[in-house]
Amino acid sequence: MNKFLKDNKYAALGLTAFFVIIASALFVFIIFNFGLVLEGVSKVLSILTPIIDGFALAYVLTPLLNYIEREWIGRIYAKSGKEMTVKRKKARRSWSIIVTYIIFIGLLIFFFRLVIPQLINSIKSIIYQFPRYINNLEVFVTELFDDYPEVETEVNSFITEYSIQLNDMIQNKVIPQAEDIIRVFSLSVINVVKAMFNLIVGFIISLYLMSTKERFAGQAKKIVYALYDTKEANKMISGVRYSHSVFVGFLGGKIVDSVIIGILCFVITRLVNIPYAVLVSVIVGVTNIIPFFGPFIGGIPSVLLVLMIDPLKAFYLFIIVLVLQQLDGNIIGPKILGDSTGLSSFWVIFSITIFGGLFGIAGMILGVPTFAVIYAFIRYKVNRRLRHKSLPQDTKPYINVGSIEKDGSFIDYVPVKGRSFFQIIGLDKRVTKKPDFIKDDDNEEDSIKENNIIEDNTGDQNSSTDAVSDGGTAI
Repeated sequence: MNKFLKDNKYAALGLTAFFVIIASALFVFIIFNFGLVLEGVSKVLSILTPIIDGFALAYVLTPLLNYIEREWIGRIYAKSGKEMTVKRKKARRSWSIIVTYIIFIGLLIFFFRLVIPQLINSIKSIIYQFPRYINNLEVFVTELFDDYPEVETEVNSFITEYSIQLNDMIQNKVIPQAEDIIRVFSLSVINVVKAMFNLIVGFIISLYLMSTKERFAGQAKKIVYALYDTKEANKMISGVRYSHSVFVGFLGGKIVDSVIIGILCFVITRLVNIPYAVLVSVIVGVTNIIPFFGPFIGGIPSVLLVLMIDPLKAFYLFIIVLVLQQLDGNIIGPKILGDSTGLSSFWVIFSITIFGGLFGIAGMILGVPTFAVIYAFIRYKVNRRLRHKSLPQDTKPYINVGSIEKDGSFIDYVPVKGRSFFQIIGLDKRVTKKPDFIKDDDNEEDSIKENNIIEDNTGDQNSSTDAVSDGGTAI
């Protein structure tokens, strides 16, 4: 087939045109039947939910499995001094999977038996005592602005207006919907059975994936090498490997970092006797997974919540959150994460803003590692083109570059004086040298004139270099 296409260029063009027509027709169909397409995609995803759950569970637990197999079970087998046969390798993997799932299930039981009930009780308490908390906040504002009655009136009016709206929303929407969800989840046997089925199938799939992960990886590589040129296949596999390391390094490190911050927050808030310590610690810990904006997303609502109960404790909580985030940003975070993404602070904020706006909370969490992969791909392409042109790949030489000569030498940019205020109003008749792309190389006389300075009002003649500014900055 390939030889036929090479020998007959018209057949190749016809085949290309055929695929273009098919793709165009498919695109038009999707545009005019977008709702139907979304419904079909949703149905397919619903069918694939157990498989997706299995892949996600295996992907999340694989780093823990690798650590246990290498550091715990592997060392036990190494100390035995026996030869590592295929059978012993399978046994080592099986024991590692068992230990991994024991730890995972233990953490789930701890979370649902201890943390979830306290969270539910805290939320119920906040809902039913909300009017009293609003009254406490109004009393605090009255005492705070006692000497400023106009400010006190405005603030109390603001609190009263929005507290009524918030209370109505909680009583008429949040509580009934929560009760309906609990009732449906409790009584709907079909939903429970379906959820259990997806969970069990996903669990079984994750076991197969974790037990034979090397084989699956080998099969995927074999397909890549079969479909693509060896050089391109090497690049694809290297890119996937890098993407995997960025995602695992960032997400795994962020989860561990957030758990540490949440535990520290719980211990300190308990010692200081902050209200709803468990709820506040969970909010601070979970939102800490979101880079940069996480501390604000979790800290501000927590402080406002405690402010309605006890303003002094809210101030303590503000100091605690501030200290924890400084500790995380300067000590804990760098120790755990290191430079797992290779992105500067600007690109971190950029990726969170873009992906968060497109995909919400999930985008804010996954946006940084995703953009890190995109950034690395673009950097690879740019550096490759520069390398082919025998130009340096480091950014520093390009900061002050004005031009690059044919021999590869860098000429620094020298800023020229633009039109000053005096030139605009006509008091300064001097003009500056025009850029090369404005010059007319075919007209030597015009070129000479453009490189000379026109005589000013006093009749003095100056060379073009006098128009160079000493204090400019490079663009």
